[in-house]
Amino acid sequence: MNKKLLAVAVAGALAAPGVAMAQASSVTIDGYFKVGLEYVNYATVPVNTRLNSSQARVTDGSSQIHFNVIEALGNDLSAVARLDIRFTPENAGAISAGGATWVGLQSKSWGRLTMGRHDLHYGKSPEDTYGKAGALQASAISLFDFINGVAIANATRTTNVVRYDMPTWNGLDLIVAWSANPVNSTAAAGNAVSEGDMTVANPTLSSSRRGDGWNLNPQYTNGPFQIGYSYWRAKPDSPAAVGMDQRGDSLYTYYKMGGFKIGLGWNKSRLDNSATSLLTAQRTAWSLPLSYVTGPHNFVGHYTRANGMSNAAGTVINSGARMVAAAYIYDLSARTSVGLTYAKINNDAAAAYNFFTSAAFGSADAGGTAAQAAAGLAIQPGESPRMLQGTIRHNF
Repeated sequence: MNKKLLAVAVAGALAAPGVAMAQASSVTIDGYFKVGLEYVNYATVPVNTRLNSSQARVTDGSSQIHFNVIEALGNDLSAVARLDIRFTPENAGAISAGGATWVGLQSKSWGRLTMGRHDLHYGKSPEDTYGKAGALQASAISLFDFINGVAIANATRTTNVVRYDMPTWNGLDLIVAWSANPVNSTAAAGNAVSEGDMTVANPTLSSSRRGDGWNLNPQYTNGPFQIGYSYWRAKPDSPAAVGMDQRGDSLYTYYKMGGFKIGLGWNKSRLDNSATSLLTAQRTAWSLPLSYVTGPHNFVGHYTRANGMSNAAGTVINSGARMVAAAYIYDLSARTSVGLTYAKINNDAAAAYNFFTSAAFGSADAGGTAAQAAAGLAIQPGESPRMLQGTIRHNF
């Protein structure tokens, strides 16, 4: 169905007595379905914590629906909003508005100012592995934006954000974002407070201190060349619940020549104990993505390395990891593609990196040992997961 016709149909369905829609507003709908059939295998570790070492499963690749709203206000000013809905086509998972959702004002002259949830800092390695029908789980984010399983910048949307996007000036873009509570730390379960005439369970509270977060992201693009830098700092409102302050720096660049694209990403991330300010973990990582596109054929991949960690006591031995991923993607049309992706993570004995958005399995089945039950769905130190996934994606 045509996007504009679909938007009109949705608007008509939502219309009711007492609900008015401005004639000058425009609503468009887009998004995509992305689902893969994957086979995952975990290498044997010294203490077996799994009943099964491999599994086949159908998995979502971040399927989403976007409602984009704009209303011209005159004098080069527009009101803008976006509702980003996530859903899982392969199971009965709840539909969630947990994507990048915001509202604000924009102008061609001075840029865009919005408030809501935004993707900030993470995912800056200039790779195309998870684009189109490549497996999301094979993204370099798996190592690039984690410290041994702990996500930097949430490895997803940041909440409570005020964000400014500068208009592009001679190829230069700039994002400046501030969050009032970047990890959305909340009160203890069961607590409730009064907000106006409402009682809200588990509200976001500044119970211990006034936390905040900052992201500064300048980026320069000139034809086939791009270079950028992203600065991240986050302090949670309730450090007793979250535990760690964050600092991250990412540098990234790419160059295109014909159908070839080569990139390079570098990241340094740090976690500090919120109470003592002592170093909890620090590591550097780098990623080398490559791609080649000819007609409907896409060959993409990356090699990513997370170096060993250090903490207040010194170097953590055998805490690094290496990842390789490669995908072949075929474009069936401008909107539909299919792909086959292979990825592998080699964890050192004290490292526990996993594929992005992927959970482990087989630890808590009936008949398992206490150790298997305690392992839950976490990667165990020294496990090295491998994955093969066939994926289909359709944009609308």
